[in-house]
Amino acid sequence: MREPLPLDSLEFHDEFVHRHIGPTPAEIPEMLQAVGVASLDELIEKAVPPQIIASSEPQIEESRSEREVLAYLRTLADQNQVHKSFLGLGYSGCFTPPVVLRNIMENPAWYTAYTPYQAEISQGRMEALLNYQTMIMDLTGMEVANASLLDEGTAAAEAMALCKAVSKKSGRNRFWVSSECHPQTIEILQTRAVPMGIELTIGDTDSIDLAAEYFGMIVQYPTSTGAIHDPRPLIEQAHAAGTQVVVAADLLSLILLEGPGNFGADVVVGNSQRFGVPLGFGGPHAAYFATREEHRRLCPGRIVGVSKDARGRNGLRLALQTREQHIRREKATSNICTAQVLLAVMASMYAVYHGPSGLDRIARRVHRLTAILAKGLADLGTPAVHENFFDTLEIKVGSADEVCSRAEARGYLVRRIADDTVGISCDELTERGDVEALWEIVTGKDVTLTVSQLDGTVPDTLPSDLLRKTPALTHPVFESCPSETDMLRYLYRLQEKDLALTKAMIPLGSCTMKLNATAEMIPVTWPEFGQIHPFAPLEHTVGYRKMIGELEHMLAELTGFHAISLQPNAGSQGEYAGLLVVRRYHEERGDAHRNICLIPSSAHGTNPASAVMAGMKVVVVACDDDGNIDLDDLRAKAQTHSDNLAALMVTYPSTHGVFETGIIDICNVIHEHGGQVYMDGANLNALVGVCRPGEFGPDVAHLNLHKTFCIPHGGGGPGVGPIGVGKHLAPYLPGHSLCEEVGGESAITAVSAAPWGSASILPISWSYIAMMGRSGMRKATEVAILSANYIAKRLADHYDVLYTGPNGMVAHECIIDVRPLKGSAGITVDDIAKRLIDYGFHAPTMSWPVAGTLMIEPTESEPKAEIDRFCDAMIAIRKEAAAVEAGTLPGDNNPLCNAPHTLADIVGEWDRPYSREEAAYPAPWVEDHKFWPAVNRVDNAYGDRHFVCACPPLSDYED
Repeated sequence: MREPLPLDSLEFHDEFVHRHIGPTPAEIPEMLQAVGVASLDELIEKAVPPQIIASSEPQIEESRSEREVLAYLRTLADQNQVHKSFLGLGYSGCFTPPVVLRNIMENPAWYTAYTPYQAEISQGRMEALLNYQTMIMDLTGMEVANASLLDEGTAAAEAMALCKAVSKKSGRNRFWVSSECHPQTIEILQTRAVPMGIELTIGDTDSIDLAAEYFGMIVQYPTSTGAIHDPRPLIEQAHAAGTQVVVAADLLSLILLEGPGNFGADVVVGNSQRFGVPLGFGGPHAAYFATREEHRRLCPGRIVGVSKDARGRNGLRLALQTREQHIRREKATSNICTAQVLLAVMASMYAVYHGPSGLDRIARRVHRLTAILAKGLADLGTPAVHENFFDTLEIKVGSADEVCSRAEARGYLVRRIADDTVGISCDELTERGDVEALWEIVTGKDVTLTVSQLDGTVPDTLPSDLLRKTPALTHPVFESCPSETDMLRYLYRLQEKDLALTKAMIPLGSCTMKLNATAEMIPVTWPEFGQIHPFAPLEHTVGYRKMIGELEHMLAELTGFHAISLQPNAGSQGEYAGLLVVRRYHEERGDAHRNICLIPSSAHGTNPASAVMAGMKVVVVACDDDGNIDLDDLRAKAQTHSDNLAALMVTYPSTHGVFETGIIDICNVIHEHGGQVYMDGANLNALVGVCRPGEFGPDVAHLNLHKTFCIPHGGGGPGVGPIGVGKHLAPYLPGHSLCEEVGGESAITAVSAAPWGSASILPISWSYIAMMGRSGMRKATEVAILSANYIAKRLADHYDVLYTGPNGMVAHECIIDVRPLKGSAGITVDDIAKRLIDYGFHAPTMSWPVAGTLMIEPTESEPKAEIDRFCDAMIAIRKEAAAVEAGTLPGDNNPLCNAPHTLADIVGEWDRPYSREEAAYPAPWVEDHKFWPAVNRVDNAYGDRHFVCACPPLSDYED
């Protein structure tokens, strides 16, 4: 009999840290030896400047097991109250088809993919996004649609910016907003208008004076309180006055109503949430944005377009890439990092699942129940205010508070519009019994009337002259899945075209594609988190808000900041929010003139775009030959702009993958001249548990929860970009007009439509931190830095590592220089990126921050074996390039320039000077698990010359 072991020694198997961190305890010493250090402590001593090491450990608990965390979150979930919501305000209850829930939302093959910048390994999700764009274009009647935005309010703000750009030559500076828009949309328009210097006028459509020379206007269709007004006369008058028209439209209503584009609207925006995406206390949801063909280059965000591959077949790609902020920088007016891909995919698949006839039945049923509800109320002496409506009623009552109380007592939520007015919005989940209960709730009477009694007599209430006449969703894809068998196979066909973390390492520098553990994901779809309206009463969200408060505390402790706001629902939104907080801080101190933002030349392209959106002027600071901020240039420019200096935006560790030793001096320079230091938290994966940015100089930072804190990238969204601030900035954290619980004492107005942004995915980061604990968070950072240095050492004999710190160390990522191969062999960085696909890998970050280079980030969660395979692939590619250099392989016909190789290449006619096996199976591990790209190299230039952003005809797929 074996000697019994104490319990403490038997807990290892249940400790999450060892599941999250890839290299094993036995492999870490091997990697340390390769790097040339004896321990992780010595590694940190050599890699991280001693002056920024945290003064104390963060005060968070030690690690809890997966079982403990899930059990605790269950207790929090049980403190939430899930009532049936009739609140509306742009958020509707819906039913996610189980085949979509299980095989997209809960499927890591979809939620762990990255933004589809590498077209050849992203064809599946881009096809899903093309379906989404086609759906939006059809329903709105517009010619161009993008692949989603963050929320409806953001989409409206982007529409305002587009109208401003279109009308630039007119010199107009006024934008008109209908008071019948959703209140959160109006607030976000106000937030965006102030720094842009736009004058907003909010009013009733009956009183608008178009002679006032507005550059644009926005109306809600149907209105926030349900009325359907004919938009055609207003659009005609607006255009006659030279005013652009934005329509914020309910997507389901457009199944029955004509799309605003067919009435002449210039931009149509809205939310696709009710197409199968849970309420989630406000998000994430995919907003939509559609406009005219002539405005396509002003369209914000991303657009998926149709191009051709090297064999002449259709190949999808992100179109019009010159719009991206990485290129436009300070000329950008919006951020491309503003997408909700996973949610847009779900919405598109909801349409494919139901098909046009199914969506028509859903829309008609919702309207039918609403019409019956209205007729019953009228018969009971409480008629609706509006004659024409789709799913929402505005009702005059004796006491709105009494009606709301009666509703809550019976498990319902209705909207309080005024003391004597309530709103009721029906949706896909509304049942006959709900209508009968609402009759009693609104009237306060016992009602014997039934839905069946009225059903045969109640007419529809949609205006006959606004009914849809234009066919929609006519592409065969929307009729292609009548059975679940068809649907399941379609989803898996698309899934197999994409390379996600389920297949291989994604070594993207600055993007931190780490493990998104299953235990972290499970609570997201619990009804107590997923089925709560963002404006539910606070007493219904006790558990949610406790979890949010605990996450804010964890993040504050880990970063050293005084306070956190979780409202920004993307990293780009966090940048914007952080700069608005700085702007408000200066205004409150009487320094409203401070508007200069210093930005290093190496910065993320989102930085200058965000600064412009926040009303600041960008001044670029040079970097030295080592990739660090040039302190002399910084001092000179800070001095030059001392009177007007608002902020410096700095990424730390730097975008060059090193810890700048002068960061404290950099912060001091800015503070001496009255500015604030904004830290881009994209690289926080190299700091957590080791350094606390709030201690070494930055005043505000955004924290990418979708990078460092494990929220999955979802194919390019969702994300969460909260900001942390020092004590002096805490009063200005963003508030929300519909929720008093968020924001500081002198809060800026909302930056996201929902008070806590994408609240339903916050349990992911809460779980990650709780399961890693204080020591585990530090260990993750140490191993992330170790893995990056291990790669740098392994590749150093084959490629130049462009930047290192004083001790020859990199941070959590490294940049390798492949530019010499262009001269010696004609091999480009694109060739290497595409050849990596043949080896089964996603390419690292390409040509940024230095053109012609690759920035590699392994993260702490990749196993050593996978890291070694990646290094072996890079070394083998270098040998292939050497064969071209030596003339063994021709420069115009080699495995690199022909990559990636598809199955069509291998089974087709072969006339290449290397074997089929060398093309498709260049390494032993590929034989065990081969990823076949769906297309050959996609022609970007062709796609821009022949712009198509909707599904091609079925014959194109057949060809």
